[in-house]
Order: sequence, then C-alpha cells, then structure tokens
Amino acid sequence: MGVAARRGTGTGLGGCALALFGAVVAPLAWAPRAAVSVRGGFEGHARDLSVLYVDLPLVVLGGALLPLGVWALGLRWVGRPWAGRPWVAAVAAVVALGLGVWGLTEWWSPRRAPDPGYGPGI
Repeated sequence: MGVAARRGTGTGLGGCALALFGAVVAPLAWAPRAAVSVRGGFEGHARDLSVLYVDLPLVVLGGALLPLGVWALGLRWVGRPWAGRPWVAAVAAVVALGLGVWGLTEWWSPRRAPDPGYGPGI
C-alpha cells in the first residue's frame, strides 16, 4: 500500500464529487420548467405536485448516476486510475452530464392544462 493506493483514493473522491455536481446541476436545470406545474397557473387550477415527488427524485438520481457511471466506465477503459489518465474519465463524465441536462431540458416538459376562459370563443 504505497503511493498507488493513496492515489486511488483521489479518484474515488473525484467520482463522488462528479456525482454531487450532477445531483446539484440537474435539478437546477429542471426547476424553471417544473415551476409551472408547482405554481399552477391562474388560481392554481393546473397545479400538479407530482413533479415534486415523482420527477424531482428521478432527476436528482439521474443527475448523480449518469456522471458517476461514465466516470467508472472511463476509469475502466483508461486502465488503472493511478497508472492512466483519470482526467479523460472526468472530461467524459462532464460531457455526459452536459448531454444529459441538454436531453432533460429538450425533451422533458411538464403537463400544461389550458387556462380557463381561453377557449375557442363563440
């Protein structure tokens, strides 16, 4: 257990840091779109709080697991973390998180019921 074992601990901390970063960034990117469902529009008629107890945990979990999984696969692909280049795995994890957040903001949209009184007229 020499220098190599101590360097392996740093890569473990790096993976945890990436998971924490993803768990913070993903909900921050998701929250502005979910605010419509939480507030509910005119007089709260379209309030859908399921975004808080269904979507929010999934977004946080996905934000944490995506960069962590890519980090682990990247370290496996590069080789031993202390012998290889762990920055390659870190860059891949950050790129994967960026693509995941882009996919989240591009494809996920909350349910929006029409406001009352704004129908097709007479």
